[in-house]
Amino acid sequence: MANPFQFIQEVRAEADKVTWPTRRETLITTGLVILMVLFAALFFVAVDQGLRFFVTLILSIGH
Repeated sequence: MANPFQFIQEVRAEADKVTWPTRRETLITTGLVILMVLFAALFFVAVDQGLRFFVTLILSIGH
């Protein structure tokens, strides 16, 4: 990297080639990510409670 000015020009040229998402696409994908996180959280809460129930049931048999 002998010439910093040339490097900056090349970086700008590469950044111009990027296809940036529209505002609508960004909002839709953000909403989908939030929705999937909520579904995953509910799933893991349900699995955790189910496992807790069965472990408690098994451990209470010995008493």
